[in-house]
Amino acid sequence: MFVRNYKNITMSNFNTNVWNAVATSIPNMPKKLLSPGNTNAKTAKNEIKTFILYLMPYNQNSKGKQLCPHASKGCAAACLVSAGRGAFSNVIKARVNKTELFIKNKLAFLDKLATEITQETAKAKRGGYRVAFRLNGTSDVDFVYMLKKYGFLDIETLQPHAVFYDYTKTIQKAIRYKSHPNYTVTFSRAEDNAVQTALAIKHGINIAAVFNELPDTWHGVEVVDGDKSDLQMLKYNGVILGLKAKGAARKDTTGFTILNT
Repeated sequence: MFVRNYKNITMSNFNTNVWNAVATSIPNMPKKLLSPGNTNAKTAKNEIKTFILYLMPYNQNSKGKQLCPHASKGCAAACLVSAGRGAFSNVIKARVNKTELFIKNKLAFLDKLATEITQETAKAKRGGYRVAFRLNGTSDVDFVYMLKKYGFLDIETLQPHAVFYDYTKTIQKAIRYKSHPNYTVTFSRAEDNAVQTALAIKHGINIAAVFNELPDTWHGVEVVDGDKSDLQMLKYNGVILGLKAKGAARKDTTGFTILNT
């Protein structure tokens, strides 16, 4: 199977005729899929230039397709989709448009996503810096698999100039990518996935957990401050990335927020 090689791609490689044809068939076509990480309070702290893909979570799309298959009630209530800039109508509209493109024309979406990734990686190579991508800012989709199968982009070919990372509530995904050379996945603990959380601990996978106050350890595992940077998961292995409860999570009654008293 042909796989894109970012070393040979140029800005003019994108097939504008095909894209324009897609654009005429889908209203409100997004100009960009990836958002700069400096628009997010947490990723703005990243030491590496970062881009994030924001979609509408859960089944908030015209076809009711579930994009967060293992979201719990506590997770849904505490979702940060409307946090910060996410509350602005223009931002919501942009995320809706991206989601609709993914739902209605997955191949066009993945082609555009692959192109944006390779373009930013090529810029990083020319500039002598590294770039990071978080493809699930507000979703839980296996884009790494989809990009390779349908977008003809194997992210391993983007080393050493690009790194990828995500949070997931799908334990199979966390285990599958545990040893991937440039894709780091952190398992997200919730009030209803104790068995999967224990499995993640057993496999030495980083776990993100929300606390009212950060403890030193949780279930015998070291807790580090996950709010320092969105890239903390790249610095540690087999730890709990402790996140302070924010917004609705501070009033959580489902057990999603761990009370450390």
